[in-house]
Amino acid sequence: MSVEFVFWVVVLARFTLPLLIPLFPLPAIIACLLLDGVDQTIFQTFGYDPPNYQSYDKAMDVFYLSIAYLASLRNWTNPGAVKISRFLFFYRQIGVVLFELTGLRFLLLVFPNTFEYFFIAYEGVRTRRNPMRYGFRFWVKVAAGIWIFVKLPQEYWIHIAQLDLTDTIRDVPWFLPTLVVAVLALLAVVFFFVRPRLSPADWTWRFRADPLPEGIDDARERAAYQAAHRKVFDLATLEKVFLIGLISVIFGEVLPGVESNNLELFLGIAGFVVINSALGLWAAKRGYSWNSVAVSFGIVFATNVVLVVLADVLLSRGPGRLDLTDALFFVLLFSILTTLYDRYRPIADYRLAAAARTEAER
Repeated sequence: MSVEFVFWVVVLARFTLPLLIPLFPLPAIIACLLLDGVDQTIFQTFGYDPPNYQSYDKAMDVFYLSIAYLASLRNWTNPGAVKISRFLFFYRQIGVVLFELTGLRFLLLVFPNTFEYFFIAYEGVRTRRNPMRYGFRFWVKVAAGIWIFVKLPQEYWIHIAQLDLTDTIRDVPWFLPTLVVAVLALLAVVFFFVRPRLSPADWTWRFRADPLPEGIDDARERAAYQAAHRKVFDLATLEKVFLIGLISVIFGEVLPGVESNNLELFLGIAGFVVINSALGLWAAKRGYSWNSVAVSFGIVFATNVVLVVLADVLLSRGPGRLDLTDALFFVLLFSILTTLYDRYRPIADYRLAAAARTEAER
């Protein structure tokens, strides 16, 4: 088995596995987390040390966390948890961009990846209990506990001390037994002290995402909602600009064929976001909608391919100047995120409006 084949299999897995997060949130993100933890070991086993692995790893992390954030817009019923999720996600995104631009590793400690474990905590609760039972302060405490007691030590271990778990287990004889004892002690605390004090579960185990609200579970309903509440230039478009723009800057630092500087890349992506928002709103107002995510993605992807070709011609860059591989990758990345955002953001807005009406009626 060739080294190149193994490398591309792992990269493909890291790119496709996150697409399961919207439907199977907890199992899929744990699978992404595990793959993230072992991919370098897999490479080393086959005698391959990818250049710029740190940047590649951060880019793939940001991609699956972006899908997880979009999944929270689709699935989460607790508006307070969605607000915390949004803050934690974009806070980390800013930190990763600053790290890519400066190379200063301490920034990853200052901007820890709290969002990932907060997502896991929320979905862990949802598997057995209704997240609406818990208020905003509860979820703030969960986020703060993860930030202080889990992510800060972990980010220090990985990015400041630059220690690797498998290497430490191999080089320090007492580390693995200590780790096993600590995990068993934590499980014992959860089983004997935390579990008996928990309130009764609301339902049996749920690993698949819950059904969408009846009022917006159909493509026509989502299109009607967008037509009634969206504008080309609004907060949703601004959020989408930063969501896709920041991840594009991160991937731009990894891909060798990208000639644009970071500001040019970000502004170019922002322009495409606005054009896509205008086209999407035009389609929604005319009732064009597709329940199939594959069909929606195909239409968005084809539209953006045409836009990229037109932009290349209008800018008179000349034949052969467009790096086809990088251009197609960015169109693919952009189209995936745009398709999912435009499908899922109306669901989050619908739930938020419903919660506000319920609160007003009390």
